[in-house]
Amino acid sequence: MQTSDIGIIGGSGLYQIEGLANPTELHVDTPWGAPSDAIVRGEIKGRTVYFLPRHGRGHRILPSEINHRANIYALRSLGVRWLISVSAVGSLQPQYAPRHIVLPDQFYDRTSQRAAHTFFGGGIVAHIAFAHPTSAPLRTLIAQAARETGATVHNGGTYVNIDGPAFSTRAESETNRRLGFDIVGMTNLAEAKLAREAEIAFATLALVTDFDCWREEEEPVTAQTVMGHVVHNAETAKAILARLIPRMPATPDWPEHFALDNALATDKAVWPAQTVQKMGILLERFR
Repeated sequence: MQTSDIGIIGGSGLYQIEGLANPTELHVDTPWGAPSDAIVRGEIKGRTVYFLPRHGRGHRILPSEINHRANIYALRSLGVRWLISVSAVGSLQPQYAPRHIVLPDQFYDRTSQRAAHTFFGGGIVAHIAFAHPTSAPLRTLIAQAARETGATVHNGGTYVNIDGPAFSTRAESETNRRLGFDIVGMTNLAEAKLAREAEIAFATLALVTDFDCWREEEEPVTAQTVMGHVVHNAETAKAILARLIPRMPATPDWPEHFALDNALATDKAVWPAQTVQKMGILLERFR
């Protein structure tokens, strides 16, 4: 097997990564359109890394406007088989304080964007296994690197995904908290599902910025109140990634890298040629 490359999707406050040797901007088109921004290719201690700012540089794209399919397909087409998604989140439980790090092992869907959460359709059906939506070994590597920076790390937890762009109402926040969800965000579920379909090992590096709005004794969350935490968290993320990347595996041989083996439901004999062409690299090894 060939050596795999590493992808990083940057969230709020993380629009670039320092320390990339030989950086090159790549403008990638996909069958699903253009990604959020140019993808920056570079090297960190000998490993090839591709960085994509989720909301575009300058934070120009709403959560509901992100072309997740284009983002994930573009990274996969460049050879990415390991993906770290860096995200700002709100806390729904008292033990997750601002500036803490959560590495969720579960997601709960409260979005209305189902069509944008899969590459399949158009005559080819697949049902991926998604009981464990993030890669446990990848989370372990991230947790080790994060603890070395002095950060408080929680390895595990449930991320509830809302549409946004508005923050939750108190009723929504309190309901999500009482249901046992740990953090709330607006972007990561689609990335996790599409990464699994693209046979990429995926993990979320969630950086807590606030207590959402369920705590009556605190002011409701606003963009202004979280900005100090966003800036701090971005620097923490950069320090974690600098430690993590040299430790990443080289060969894509984890279960996530074969996720479609038992997922394809449509007989290959009736695959529409147009859909096969659109799926491109995702179905390459099944042709």
